[in-house]
Amino acid sequence: MSAEGTPWWQPAVHADRRPLLITRNRIVAGLRGWFAERDFVEVEAAALQVSPGNEAHLSAFATEALLPDGTRAPLYLHTSPEFACKKLLAAGEPRLFSLARVFRNRERGALHHPEFTMLEWYRAGETYDALMADCAALLALAAEAAGARHLSFRGRTSDPFAPFERLTLAEAFERHAAIDLLATLAPDGATDREGLAAQVVTRGLRVAADDTWADLFSRVLVGLIEPHLGKDRPTILCEYPVSEAALARPVPYDPRVAERFELYACGVELANAFGELTDPAEQRRRFEIEMAEKARVYGERYPIDEEFLDALAIMPEASGIALGLDRLVMLATGAPRIDDVVWTPVARGGAK
Repeated sequence: MSAEGTPWWQPAVHADRRPLLITRNRIVAGLRGWFAERDFVEVEAAALQVSPGNEAHLSAFATEALLPDGTRAPLYLHTSPEFACKKLLAAGEPRLFSLARVFRNRERGALHHPEFTMLEWYRAGETYDALMADCAALLALAAEAAGARHLSFRGRTSDPFAPFERLTLAEAFERHAAIDLLATLAPDGATDREGLAAQVVTRGLRVAADDTWADLFSRVLVGLIEPHLGKDRPTILCEYPVSEAALARPVPYDPRVAERFELYACGVELANAFGELTDPAEQRRRFEIEMAEKARVYGERYPIDEEFLDALAIMPEASGIALGLDRLVMLATGAPRIDDVVWTPVARGGAK
């Protein structure tokens, strides 16, 4: 359906959408060419996995395999090709990228679609600073393919050709919320819920009795910080608290924060990157924490992919990033909704 309720396949609706979709194709072709020129190999990750990922607030689509002997095995549609791509790093691929169809339940809106395209790429033996440079090149490429001088979304613009702003989370919390984030983190990365709550109250935000530190962190980030990011030029928001970076390694100079960054333009999150964690024991510990939180909030947990942990033990040091292709196309074309740049939007369901 279009935003007005007319099916996307009606000729008049398609005629309006088609220029955006053709631009999408040009952007995808440009991206593939860019990666090929830099000796990246394109890979295809299986969508069916034993685990959809182990982040507490990601919801997956569940299914099952019917085996030849009549038994059933639970499977999930992946929320990201990350686990498969890291197994390929372990197998020996030094540079790879994937344009993967991924699936996330509980998500639908102007910026969310239950099935969407994730561009992921990985660099073995390179730091996540290399990914920041990649992002600058790819945003400029997308704008050029769309014939756009600026990225835009709902009245906000961002210049993809300008030098990116780079902010740490601590700097962003201080600048935009007057909150000392690092004061709420212990040397080992443990979080001080009461200390953060005391500061959040002073900013006029709600604090509920059952809010965790992570709840409060997210409330400040979404309410007070994200609206300021990617204005006029894209923003790299980096050095997330370790507790908010389950798959990233700590920075070498401060164990409280991790090698994770997110890319923003026009107030929209476009990408999420890690200096990859390669310690399987630490990764298991973090997954178990995430799944305990998922069980507390949603009453369910997802299995841990044991082969993924085995692969981490032989995976080289690497950096990796996931970028929402559909959102990038939206911003390059100025489209107001993600459905406008998806060739065949998922049906909303429900009886007519």
